[in-house]
Amino acid sequence: MANSSEPSSSLSFTSSSHISNGSISHNFSSSGSESVPSLEVISLSKLSSNLEQLLVDSGCDYSDADIIVEGISVGVHRCILASRSSFFRDLFKQKKGSSGKESRSKYCISDLLPYGDVRYEAFLVFLSYVYTGKLKPSPMEVSTCVHNVCAHDACRPAINFVVELMYASSIFQMPDLVSIFQRRLLNFVGKALADDVIPILVVALHCQLSQLITQCIERVARSDIDSISLEKELPDEVIEKIKILRRNSQQDCDPNMPAVDPLHEKRIRRIHKALDSDDVELVKLLLSESAITLDEANALHYAAAYCDPKVVTEVLGLGLADVNLRNSRGYTVLHIAVMRKEPSIIVLLLTKGACASELTSDGQSAVSICRRLTRPKDYHSKTEQGQEANKDRICIDVLEREMRRNPMAGVTSISSQIMPDDLHMKLLNLENRVDLGRCYFPHCSEVLDKFIEDDLPDLFYLEMGTSDEQKIKRMRFMELKEEVHKAFNKDKAELNLSGLSSSSSTSSPKKLGATQKVRKL
Repeated sequence: MANSSEPSSSLSFTSSSHISNGSISHNFSSSGSESVPSLEVISLSKLSSNLEQLLVDSGCDYSDADIIVEGISVGVHRCILASRSSFFRDLFKQKKGSSGKESRSKYCISDLLPYGDVRYEAFLVFLSYVYTGKLKPSPMEVSTCVHNVCAHDACRPAINFVVELMYASSIFQMPDLVSIFQRRLLNFVGKALADDVIPILVVALHCQLSQLITQCIERVARSDIDSISLEKELPDEVIEKIKILRRNSQQDCDPNMPAVDPLHEKRIRRIHKALDSDDVELVKLLLSESAITLDEANALHYAAAYCDPKVVTEVLGLGLADVNLRNSRGYTVLHIAVMRKEPSIIVLLLTKGACASELTSDGQSAVSICRRLTRPKDYHSKTEQGQEANKDRICIDVLEREMRRNPMAGVTSISSQIMPDDLHMKLLNLENRVDLGRCYFPHCSEVLDKFIEDDLPDLFYLEMGTSDEQKIKRMRFMELKEEVHKAFNKDKAELNLSGLSSSSSTSSPKKLGATQKVRKL
C-alpha cells in the first residue's frame, strides 16, 4: 500500500528535543558504529506503550468521556486529548456534550465534524496517534478492496481511509498528522483513477491544502470526466479553473477544434433537470419539442447515477434508450450503476438486457468496478434482522452470477433466457427485497432467511438433476410458498394485535411494498 512508503510518524529520537503539537520528539546519535538507546529514549518508548494500554486494555479503563462513532462508544481521557489538541481543549472548556451516569460526558463525532466523515476504524487510528505519537498501520478490512488483483495502492477504499484520517487530523487540529496524510494523498493523485481523485480534491478544499488542491485540479483537468459529473461534486470556482485548463490544453493540441453548441447543451441539461425532479412526463415533452434523443442526452446514464430507481424504471419503460449505450468515456449504463452500488437498479438493467461482460476502455468489467469500490468489511458483513440489506455483497453476487450464467452475452436480454421454472432472477430480487420487510414481517423474514441459507444451492435451478430430484425440488418450493403464507398471516395477526388495522397497514407505502413482495413469491 501507499502508506508503506511514507515516513513514520512515530517518536523519533535525536540528541535534541522539541515539542510539536503537544508531542515530544527526540533523536539520539552515537559517534560509534552502533547506536545504543539512551535511558531517555527507553523511557519515552515505555511511556508511549503505557499510554497505548489506556486504549487497548479493558482493565485500564479510566476514561472520563465517550465519543460515539458509528454507534460505538469510544472511551477517551479528556486530559490527554486536551494536552494534544487545541480543538479538544476548547471543546472540554465549553463543557458541552450529553451527560450520562456519574456525569460522564458524551460527544457524537458527527456533531464535532462541520464537514467530511470519520468512521470507527479511522478514528481509532487517529486516537492511537494522539495517545502514543505512533501511527498504526491501516486496517486491511477498511483500507483495501475485494478485487483479487488490486495492489491496494490507490483503490477507492485506500483513498477513502486516508481522506477520513485527513478530516480528523485537520478538524481536530493535529498539524503533524495533516502533513503526513497530505503526502499520502499527493502520492495517490498520480496513481488513482480520475474519478477517485475527486474525494481527494474535496478534502483538500475543506482543509485548505493549496498544494494538494493544485495537483488535483491539474489531474482532473487532464481527465475525461464530463462537466455534469464535476458539477455534482465540486464548487463552481473549482469547475471554472478546470474548464480554463481544458480550454488552454485543447487550443494547444488543436486550435481548430469546434466549440460546443450551447443550445444543444442547454437542451440536454433541461432533460437532466427533469430527471432530477422525477418528472419523466416532462422528459417526454422535452424530447418531443427538440431534436435531442435520450441517448444523445445520456439520460439513462444520468438516471442510473443520480435518480431514484423508479425513475430509471420509467425511463426504461419509454423504450427509447439503448441499455448498452456507451457514453463519451466508454462507460455503459451498467458501469455507471455499479459505481452507485444500488442492487435494484443493477437487477433492473440486467433484466432489460444490459450486458455484464462489457468492458470499459481500460479493461474493467462491471463486477471488477464494483469489487474495486467495496471494502472487505462491507463485503463480509452479515445483515442483522431489522437492518438494511448488505448492498455491497448483493451487487457483486448479482453481477458474478450473471457472468456465470451468460459469460459470452452480447446484447441479448437475459429475460429471454429465463425458463418458467428458473428461480434465478426471482432469487436475486428476493435477496434485495426481503430486508425491506424485516421490521414489519419478522416471521416471513425468518422463513426466507432459512431458505436462503439451507435450500438456495439445491433450488437454484429447478430444471437440473434427475426427474426425481426435480420433483423433490418442486415440492420443496411449494412447501416454501406455504410456509411464507403462514408466516405472513402470523405477522398480520400480530400487527392487528398491536393496534394496526389491515387497512392502515396496506396504506403505508413501505408495508404495501413488503406485502406485495411476499405475495409475488
